[in-house]
Amino acid sequence: MNREQVDKELLVAKRKSAKPMLWISLISMTMFFAGLTSAYVVSMKREDWVSFDLPSAFYTSTVVIILSSILLFVSQKFLKKDNIKMSFLLLLGSFLLGLVFVWLQYAGFKDLESSGLYFTGKESTVSTSFIIGITFMHVLHMLAGIIVLIVVIYNHFKKKYSSADMLGFELGAIFWHFVDILWIYLFFFFYFIR
Repeated sequence: MNREQVDKELLVAKRKSAKPMLWISLISMTMFFAGLTSAYVVSMKREDWVSFDLPSAFYTSTVVIILSSILLFVSQKFLKKDNIKMSFLLLLGSFLLGLVFVWLQYAGFKDLESSGLYFTGKESTVSTSFIIGITFMHVLHMLAGIIVLIVVIYNHFKKKYSSADMLGFELGAIFWHFVDILWIYLFFFFYFIR
């Protein structure tokens, strides 16, 4: 075999393994958050548990992240039609909404703090520590998603994606939609289970 054939075979093998590897990591993240929310439910039986309303910023951020996912989904549809410019613009919109989401999460943390609900310290409660801790872990995953989107934006700008070669875009979109769906789950979990 010559060098070119070896490179092609390696590329094919990489493409075949990329999505399964991503799905394995998403399953492990799902298990991580399932464990955290299970611990939350068990801890609710404590005598010092405090119930409280979710900050309004969490409601707004839920709408924002849904819109971000929709823009990314439509961006991928335009890419499949080789409408590179429109796909790129929608991708940028999805990225900007992701940044707004992270800022709204921060605003939600500040709202909890201004209500006297602290993550740590003498004034903290188990319930606020859980909600802020779980939400913070999600924000870390969102920041990873934002880094993924930056890579996708860069590659898109360099014209590395087309209807014939969308693997990198697809992987980024799968991860982004996962963290979006994860937040929706966490939001409804916190909303209904207090």
